[in-house]
Amino acid sequence: MKFAKKLIAVLALVPGLAFAAESGFALEPAPERSDLASLQNGARLFVNHCLNCHSASAMRYNRLRDIGLTEEQIKNNLLFTQDKVGGMMTTAMRPDDAKAWFGAVPPDLSVMARAKASPSGSGADYLYTYLRTFYKDDTRPTGWNNMVVPNVAMPHVMWQEQGVRVAKFADAPNPGVSGNTTHQFVGFQQLSQGTMTQQEFDTATADLVAYLVWMAEPAQDTRKKLGVIVLLFMSLFAFLAWLLNKSYWKEVK
Repeated sequence: MKFAKKLIAVLALVPGLAFAAESGFALEPAPERSDLASLQNGARLFVNHCLNCHSASAMRYNRLRDIGLTEEQIKNNLLFTQDKVGGMMTTAMRPDDAKAWFGAVPPDLSVMARAKASPSGSGADYLYTYLRTFYKDDTRPTGWNNMVVPNVAMPHVMWQEQGVRVAKFADAPNPGVSGNTTHQFVGFQQLSQGTMTQQEFDTATADLVAYLVWMAEPAQDTRKKLGVIVLLFMSLFAFLAWLLNKSYWKEVK
């Protein structure tokens, strides 16, 4: 029993340790984009940019019909790693190759939006900030770094859309230690423009994040609607029970 309690305590700390290992960079709120057009654009971006390295092995292509796509549209525009619409969203990259190229196997993204939720922000906020804070860093093996996950192994897969930029840092006094300074981030400097403006890139990123949130729980809208129906039914049942109770006890003085 003592061992089990210690094991549970350690496991409970794992999420906190994972977040503590990252930079503590302030998360930006992800825009609310849940309309079908946004989700469809997010699915296109996911297949074209993310599915090359990452899998979404809990997601089938035919579930994309839930966001308004037909099987013909899925086959012609999104089906690159499978030959059947009912197949899983898997990557063609072998784990051994991924580890050799990036130093780690890219994680499965099926429920990443839920896994990255924390007290500092939702999973959508985390992903939105993460995808928008890549910068050029020639000291890294991939040539890219990230403000949310320093020394990240993942390259900037949407650099052509966002363009190339570098992070600017400045030394500032450390209020906790006399005579000591800290290296603080002060902003980005754009070196070359991408195919999108900053606003267009932010919108595209928000669409991609919206799709990742939807993919983590495709039945979320149905669950919420069903929850409202259940609450209304319970409210009606409680009212009828109150009337019945009142009728039973009306003769009692």
